[in-house]
Amino acid sequence: MDFSNGIIHWLANSAALNEVRQGIDEEALLAEAIAVQQIPAPTFAEGPRAEYVRRRFEQAGLQDARVDVLFNVVGRWPGTYPDRPAVMLSAHLDTVFGAGADLSVRREGNRLYGPGIGDNSVAVAGLLALLDLFARHSIRPDADIWFVANSREEGLGNLDGIRAVWEQLHDRLGAALVVEGMALGRVYRAGIAVRRLKITCHAPGGHSWLHFGSPSAVHGLIKLGARILDIKPPEKPRTTYNIGVIEGGCSVNSLATSAHFYLDMRSETARALHTLEQAVNAAIAACRNREVTFDVEVVGDRPSGAIDPAHPLVQTAVSALHAIGIRGVLDAGSTDANVLLANGLPTITVGLSVGGNAHRPDEFVEVGPVGKGLWHLLLLVLATAQQVHTWHAD
Repeated sequence: MDFSNGIIHWLANSAALNEVRQGIDEEALLAEAIAVQQIPAPTFAEGPRAEYVRRRFEQAGLQDARVDVLFNVVGRWPGTYPDRPAVMLSAHLDTVFGAGADLSVRREGNRLYGPGIGDNSVAVAGLLALLDLFARHSIRPDADIWFVANSREEGLGNLDGIRAVWEQLHDRLGAALVVEGMALGRVYRAGIAVRRLKITCHAPGGHSWLHFGSPSAVHGLIKLGARILDIKPPEKPRTTYNIGVIEGGCSVNSLATSAHFYLDMRSETARALHTLEQAVNAAIAACRNREVTFDVEVVGDRPSGAIDPAHPLVQTAVSALHAIGIRGVLDAGSTDANVLLANGLPTITVGLSVGGNAHRPDEFVEVGPVGKGLWHLLLLVLATAQQVHTWHAD
């Protein structure tokens, strides 16, 4: 039995912690998730949800609880050895849904449906439920735990929320755990590289009848899009692209003078991502002429990073999953962990439940696993707090 697995085994069989386990209230956690989800939190407008979380942090006794100018909520739960490197536990606040979205929820069988319920309201609720367990049972981990509900993870937020948190806390941290609502059973040890472009086409435009055949920015953008769709990225390393938003023109009977789309590119390696971007630039060059021009603006740049599968943090997470009867799967993804990994901080992303239809109005989480997910998170946090100073020393 290795050291990480031994710690998890000891914690999972502790009489005191089993009393804590019996106190996990799945229905209260789900009610908290709905309360969080009902507060609109589009990227860049997370303020009301952040204020709700700040109040909950303070009610549970979290120290130094505050909201910064980007609507990140941070607070500290003191450990037995405050001079040791701390552990950060984070979940993002924002959603892909606009301020006017219908946030109605419904429960059907073992599923709870609602926009943003899984990504990421249930994860935020998991942080609050874990904090309540700490307070109710006077749990004192070895190291300080920084609870963070951060902004700007989705869309064009470009991970600016977690970047700001890193700037605030980096000299105190020894490891980080990022929580996503629908990733239970997976341990994301690597962050995939992401590059996002706003590509704008300009053309003379004109009247659809009088100037038929003259260049239109919309037509130019469509031609470029067709060229991009002909690009065949490699399957290994996995590399993808998506044209997510198209806007432009002023009327149905006008040749557009301006139009743009947003292009999302992702890859498991920075090199393959760079190759894909070069192919996109070649497509732009092929579509450009004297009358049709293009501007390219970088609107998102998520760095890549990874820790070794044999790292104790990864193995601790896998052992904690085994303790709740789940065989863990190692994976790569695009989460707040990207920034932390790129800065050399041992970081993994884990989940609280499972679900589906992410970023759709019919998004859902499975109700059954949330109790197990919270128990897994508790074991992982406490085990990480016990070991993190040894990783820091190495």
